[in-house]
Amino acid sequence: MLLYIHIPFCDSKCFYCAFNSYVDLFHLKKEYMTSLKIQLKYELKKIPNQKLKSIFFGGGTPSCIDAIYYEDIFIELKEFISKDTEITTEANPNSASKQWLNDMKNLGVNRVSFGVQSFDDKKLKFLGRNHNHTQAIDAINNAKEVGFEHINCDIIYDTAIDTKELIQNDLNIIKTLPIDHISAYSLTIEEGTKFFDRANVQIENEEMTRYIFNSLSTDGFSQYEISNFSKNEKARSQHNFGYWEKEDYLGVGAGAVGCFEDTRYYPKKDVQEYIANPIEYEKEEKLSKEDTKFEKLFLGLRSAVGVSLDILSKSEIQKVELLEKEKKVYIKNNRFYNYDFLITDEIVLFIED
Repeated sequence: MLLYIHIPFCDSKCFYCAFNSYVDLFHLKKEYMTSLKIQLKYELKKIPNQKLKSIFFGGGTPSCIDAIYYEDIFIELKEFISKDTEITTEANPNSASKQWLNDMKNLGVNRVSFGVQSFDDKKLKFLGRNHNHTQAIDAINNAKEVGFEHINCDIIYDTAIDTKELIQNDLNIIKTLPIDHISAYSLTIEEGTKFFDRANVQIENEEMTRYIFNSLSTDGFSQYEISNFSKNEKARSQHNFGYWEKEDYLGVGAGAVGCFEDTRYYPKKDVQEYIANPIEYEKEEKLSKEDTKFEKLFLGLRSAVGVSLDILSKSEIQKVELLEKEKKVYIKNNRFYNYDFLITDEIVLFIED
């Protein structure tokens, strides 16, 4: 069982951000965290006597909220946490002070994920980030100094200003830092973002994508999902793996998503409405067997999770066997795996056609 906790507050709204986050609601943070605790207690009643595999604080920006506001959350979580529970917090370099990192670690957080996106100041400004490369480097080093063993760095590529030299400089800096995990995301333009109505902000370049992937591999980061790379298996995100394996997950907070016993549910997105009634969902949807099958197929093939042959029809298995002959996938222990995560869409379409 996984748990996702959403913090909707941000210092600034990045130009590409489509997440449920706000820069003008900090006056509600105390009330929000109180309501968060109420919903958390409600959700945890679904899993009595269970231990959580992972807990993930996302946003928004969790580091915008002082560590003291998380104390009651960890009190509620205490009986659901084991020594093996992965507890991750996202953080931004400008707000994750060394004191904040130390306080969160003392509460039980054992993994931190920094929204760096680039170490190039011009690119950071282009993306609407409000930190600079020095702050990013300092934040990562501070996390290591206070005792975090597992540190992730997010980077973004496929922007209009990317060059091989810029990308290589980012990769060179990464090699000097105590990072054991990289999440490398292609820039996506979504409706409602500041980038949506702007022309020429994104350039998809498969050659550049493969260059980044190959460079990370050369530098010791093994790809285990289309956007995720780790130094070793221990550094892999267990929370992400849970999603890809279609485990149940609880979603707590305004704009979070949960999925429990084949029902996906959505807490209210509006922060004030959420505060007023944190245990009333905005909507629920029952997943059909076909929905679940498609998600297992798509998520499994874009990651090292793979897909069980047992969920496929006889004709679909025959297509998988054909793909194996063409060296597009390989079969092992009644599961099949993708050689090239970048062609996942094509493989899924072929199998389901």
